[in-house]
Amino acid sequence: MAARSSAGSGVVWEPAPEVVEAANITRFMRELGRPSLEALWEQARTDLPDFYRRLERHIGLAWLAPYREVVDLSRGAPFARWFAGATYNASFGCLDRHIEAGRGPATALVAEAEDGTSRSLSFDELRREVCRVAAGLADLGVSRGDRVGIFLPLIPEAAITLLAVARIGAIAVPAFSGYGAPALATRLADAGARVLVTADGTYRRGKFVDMKSVADAACEQAGCVENVVVVRTRGMPTQWDWARDVAWDDFVTGRPEFVPAVPTDANEPYLLLYTSGSTGKPKGAVHGHAGFPVKVIFDQYLCFDVRPGDRMLWFTDMGWMMGPFLVLGALGLGAAAVLYDGTPDYPHPGRLWEVCARHVVTHLGIAPTAIRALMVHGEEVPQRYDLGSLRILGSTGEPWNPEPYRWFSRCVGRDRLPIINYSGGTEVSGGILGCFPIRPLVPCAFHGPVPGMDADVVDEQGRPVRGEVGELVVRQPWPGMTLGFWRDEERYLKTYWSRFEGVWVHGDWASVSPDGYWFIHGRSDDTINVAGKRVGPAEYESALVGHGAVREAAAIAVPDEVKGDAVVCLAVLRPGWEKSETLRGELMAAVVTALGKPLAPKAIKFVDDLPRTRNAKLMRRVARARYLKLPDLGDLSALENPSSLDAIDTAS
Repeated sequence: MAARSSAGSGVVWEPAPEVVEAANITRFMRELGRPSLEALWEQARTDLPDFYRRLERHIGLAWLAPYREVVDLSRGAPFARWFAGATYNASFGCLDRHIEAGRGPATALVAEAEDGTSRSLSFDELRREVCRVAAGLADLGVSRGDRVGIFLPLIPEAAITLLAVARIGAIAVPAFSGYGAPALATRLADAGARVLVTADGTYRRGKFVDMKSVADAACEQAGCVENVVVVRTRGMPTQWDWARDVAWDDFVTGRPEFVPAVPTDANEPYLLLYTSGSTGKPKGAVHGHAGFPVKVIFDQYLCFDVRPGDRMLWFTDMGWMMGPFLVLGALGLGAAAVLYDGTPDYPHPGRLWEVCARHVVTHLGIAPTAIRALMVHGEEVPQRYDLGSLRILGSTGEPWNPEPYRWFSRCVGRDRLPIINYSGGTEVSGGILGCFPIRPLVPCAFHGPVPGMDADVVDEQGRPVRGEVGELVVRQPWPGMTLGFWRDEERYLKTYWSRFEGVWVHGDWASVSPDGYWFIHGRSDDTINVAGKRVGPAEYESALVGHGAVREAAAIAVPDEVKGDAVVCLAVLRPGWEKSETLRGELMAAVVTALGKPLAPKAIKFVDDLPRTRNAKLMRRVARARYLKLPDLGDLSALENPSSLDAIDTAS
């Protein structure tokens, strides 16, 4: 199908000459003698091993022993092994290297809870805490290759545990802090986790969330967890298994302040990150010590221009890819990770902006859905806060709609900051496409592939296409590519490598415009086929959100005897707007104007809420299944707002 512009028109940001001059990517291009992004992309495509060799040397990764080969392809592209022969430890790369360089007193970690209490740790202090936990885990019998579950809110102990597991060569299994017991148990059992680190609970919108009882039930169901370490965040009364449970404070007391980092092999497993599909059990993506941590360092350096002393806040959860991305990427580059354990508009609409101002945040990352929710409070809210420390805005998780994008740029960025749009996935360890602070930006777009990602857009036969929508693919492997699915090699090959020989098919629809901008049009399994014409839900949603009445929308496919698929749009109105047939007609006209009459939706329904994850990602498949009253809604473990299902039942 032909690509429709997702950007609207007009450049929203242009870099000043001094910004271009100071950018990390500019320095790297000059070192390589490459005058442009196009030349950099071409060099990477032509000789990928040399590109990554020069990039890691430019950044100065902290190898414990050097690699003998940049990439080992002896088992083919799906099982590429990067930096073969090297030893690398993510904890050493995030902490020791900076301390040895004299930056021990610099801030490494800042954390704030919903109630406003906060903590700050320097690199020296953070390493001491990490070493204490590493020693405690070792005393529990955890050793190289053992799995440790992390079921924690976004508090300092989550980052400390993530790094402590790396330090002893074990495997971290982060889990979404909002999971119910069955979802958590499934992941713990599949991983075979011996230890779980959890908390008594946390607060969401002023209400205590009892995580310990969830952890207890999950451990009973999983049957593999031998010990549970409990962070007493609020001192709330909890059930206690005296033979199994240990309080965090007791766990770290008396432990040594320094434990040397284990020299783990570059491709030795470090992270087991579970992703959920519409059906079937969750997929456990395996990442090595020089896989995920190295990829996120590369991406933050080139795309987000992260430097020592910066402070990055990403509105996320440790159970999502962007949680480890925040901690391992920022710390790996000598910046500070800012953790906010709360909701962005509670107890008042400016809560997120308040946190950014208080902690002098330089890099703010957030999902488009969260921005749509914050927009309803008005443009004046972020303007009440001093956001002058911000240098880079980031976004990932789903395609943008033009109006929220422009709001984020105008009201938060004050029309002076770039929005680094970033798209990839858990199995990728970061981005396939990105933006760079050295090129003008248009709404919703990407400048192109993250350098070193040999990305392309292809048709059904695997041929490159431009000016129309096709499948997003990657033609060569990259550092950070998952080592495979946990104990399920066949599923891994079928998911990503079965369409075209030697080519990774990511599962996103994408396009490249005539002027060279790239766009994501949504997941290919979300695509709707209307009378033989493929169309992405984001195009309907952008048309609706562009109308001043709609805060958020979801376009879903419903069966149609004539067209195959028809489209129903579920729309959440902004405060102050009332449901009416007149408004419904206006919204229908807006969609027809944007997409054309043949693609007009079958219906537009008003709902009070839509299903989304904790980090505000829209769950279209769940909305569709509920609307169609399907007996199986698929995996609901990441659902943040179960009441949205009832809202869909009463759509009008």
